[in-house]
Amino acid sequence: MPARVSESLILRTYPFREADLVVSFFTRDQGKLRGTARRARRTKSSFGSGLERLSHAMVSYYQRESRELVSLNSAELVHSQFALASNYEAGVALDYFAEISEHLLPAGEANERHFRLLLAVLDYLRGGGSVWAAVNYFSLWAVRLGGFLPELRVSQGSRDIASEILAKPVAGLVPREWDKQTARDLRGFLIRQIEEHVERRLMTAPLLEAL
Repeated sequence: MPARVSESLILRTYPFREADLVVSFFTRDQGKLRGTARRARRTKSSFGSGLERLSHAMVSYYQRESRELVSLNSAELVHSQFALASNYEAGVALDYFAEISEHLLPAGEANERHFRLLLAVLDYLRGGGSVWAAVNYFSLWAVRLGGFLPELRVSQGSRDIASEILAKPVAGLVPREWDKQTARDLRGFLIRQIEEHVERRLMTAPLLEAL
């Protein structure tokens, strides 16, 4: 079987035998895969730093139908996260991104949106962005893309109420008849507004002040 080359992000590695590694990696076109990298733990390994946590690499591998694990041939590094790992908070954030992706993503199912999400937060952090803004952004969209948050639908009446709140001082608000459905619709509208703000500007209030 000819080797396949996929744009990938390395999620985790595990020691295997004397000098090998088991690698969990997330490919853009094939989803999450696991494979063995022979002699990857040796000092002069041909894989170099291409198998470090969340390294962005072009991974060459081949897979036999009768085997669960693929065999990795090489990992040509595109972007390293080494500079981020030297900062403690950023390093913890990298662990978080990798761990959530490892447990959240099903094996062998392509997920272009989650792949682009990881690339976006990594690029943002490499550019000097706030660690907690990236963590909050990733957390929100990881659960949305994973199907844990439903699509938010808001009635026009609730949109009108929200627009009135934003446009007028409190004293000028018109009395409204409130019920449970109206409250749910308004809450959904405000959540959507928050999501749009985070997606557009990659900024949100920190959830934690310190580790």
